[in-house]
Amino acid sequence: MRWQAREDRTWLGGEVAMRMSATPDRVWALVSDVTRIGEFSPETFEARWTRGSTGPAVGATFSGHVRRNGIGPTYWTPCTVIRCEPLRVFEFSVGTERVTVNNWGYRIEPDGDDGSVVTEYFRLEPTVAVRAYWLLFGRARRRTNERGMRQTLERMSAVLER
Repeated sequence: MRWQAREDRTWLGGEVAMRMSATPDRVWALVSDVTRIGEFSPETFEARWTRGSTGPAVGATFSGHVRRNGIGPTYWTPCTVIRCEPLRVFEFSVGTERVTVNNWGYRIEPDGDDGSVVTEYFRLEPTVAVRAYWLLFGRARRRTNERGMRQTLERMSAVLER
């Protein structure tokens, strides 16, 4: 099996890891270019840098065009880069300047001379409303997110391994 799902250390998140035959610099170039997410994600089919941002840096902003679970209406969601460690970690928050709903990210670890282990993860903010939602729907939502993260990583891997 090339991927592995692991429950996040908090009960409000999750992650999926996959080994790719691509060096960390190649993986970084892909995961930190939000304009390419539509090629890979089953829910976010496009994204663009906003407010003068042109690339990955802490504080850079972008909007993602989302169709939740791949069905229903579409909407734009504002995002802000909150961790940007080239070749290692790219993480962004989803929500407004005042209210963060969740955080998504990628960790990259070198694996041999030509490979990387790439982990996509999410972590919800522990507000009362989010805790209540997660208590009711968390198990199903985690499974859906893990399925989507596997699909995203598999699609990224296919591009990187061409």
